[in-house]
Amino acid sequence: MANLVQYMTTKHSRAHAGFTICERGLLAICAGFIALAAIDPQQCAGQSQEPAPTATALPLVHPGAGQESGPPLTLTLRDAIDRAQKYDATYWSSVLDARIAREDAVIARAGILPAVSESTQELLTKGNGALPSGRFVTNDGVHVYREWGIVHQDLSPNTYMLYGLRRASVAVALANAKAEIAKRGLVVAVTKAYYGLVVAQRKYATAQLSLDTASHFLEITRDRDRLGEAAHSDTVKAELQSEQQKQAFQEAQLDMDSARIALGILVLPNFSENIAVVDDLSSAQPLPTFEDVRAMASRGNPTLRAAIEATHQARVEVAASKLYFLPTITLEADNGIEANQFALRGHIASDSDPHRLLPQLGFFVTGTLNFPVFDWGASRAKYRQNVYKAQQAQVELTQTQREMLSNLYSYYNEALAAKSEQETLHHAAELAAESLRLTGLRYQAGESTAQELVDAQLALTQARNADDDGQLRYRTALANLQTLTGKF
Repeated sequence: MANLVQYMTTKHSRAHAGFTICERGLLAICAGFIALAAIDPQQCAGQSQEPAPTATALPLVHPGAGQESGPPLTLTLRDAIDRAQKYDATYWSSVLDARIAREDAVIARAGILPAVSESTQELLTKGNGALPSGRFVTNDGVHVYREWGIVHQDLSPNTYMLYGLRRASVAVALANAKAEIAKRGLVVAVTKAYYGLVVAQRKYATAQLSLDTASHFLEITRDRDRLGEAAHSDTVKAELQSEQQKQAFQEAQLDMDSARIALGILVLPNFSENIAVVDDLSSAQPLPTFEDVRAMASRGNPTLRAAIEATHQARVEVAASKLYFLPTITLEADNGIEANQFALRGHIASDSDPHRLLPQLGFFVTGTLNFPVFDWGASRAKYRQNVYKAQQAQVELTQTQREMLSNLYSYYNEALAAKSEQETLHHAAELAAESLRLTGLRYQAGESTAQELVDAQLALTQARNADDDGQLRYRTALANLQTLTGKF
């Protein structure tokens, strides 16, 4: 293609004396169209971080304008995902829920073990002036001191059948599954925003090239029209195309700015647009076979795992609710001092011998057996509630399994179609570039009209944009499929 442009330029230079100004301009515009067909807008996309200062650029407002210093933050997709995980509120909420569930498991484990505590009391009562025990019969003296070490243990069915710990363990697994669901959903959102910006930059580069070509074509056509060497209808068509390209360029500028803002919200802690992305859209990974994808989905689908854990949780609650009908036992052992003096040996106020010191360190054990007798049907109601919840969880699990299979086929077929369409669209873009090149040569030879040249240029722009959209569709389809399978 470069040789062709060089050949046309050389030929044009050699025949300089034999051509009029408009004829030389016509050759220049044809060479420009051919060069446009040879230019890959993807090469310009990485350099089009901000709109070039042109007369048709929209005066868009930007957050933090005039406050940003230094080059933009350049991100890969992996960088964008890592940064989004630091700032996304929904993802962090699921992560914190998982951490809270793990702490609940620690609490539940502690609940089945004996609890050890220490208690210090001083009971000061009013004396009656006659008896050393004072006027309150609960004390054996006016002053009573208590220093106890207490060991408390509940021997209920909930303790020795470990239902509290089982319930907490299932809750941890459920919270972890929900956190993984949120993580994969965030990856899809970041992937769409990241490659949405890449495609917007490509379309902006294509629109900029198309606008430059249309403006040059309009200028040459007007010169030929003034000299009577071209029909006025060609000027009208050229002006119409130029206006359409101006509008398309401004829309591309707006789309690129909006895409950068959408990505900046996800990956930056403050509201800013000072970011740049690496254009690796064309280097997407291949699509695995359906057998491999199905095997990965059966092992690593967090949505299905969450539904299974919810079913386990409901079954544990049903079993635990049966404990409402069983007796509970509580044992408490207290060892320490309960005396009228805070000492290991002392005088007891009720003792007739005021000089005798007796040991004051001792222990006592309290055992409580509690039988449920009647609670107006509350325990049975709680049991039936948990049974209904277990039935609901089973129905939801079955529904989730069906939806997982449906989504697996749907997402895989979407990725398969996007992959096939991507190859077709890329070939169509190549054909459109070749068509523009040939139409430019035919227009130079007087065998085609200006309208055909304009149509060929518009077809190339549309084909390139469709090619970029197709690559974005394939990337998005892969991200959606990986919500079921995990990364492959």
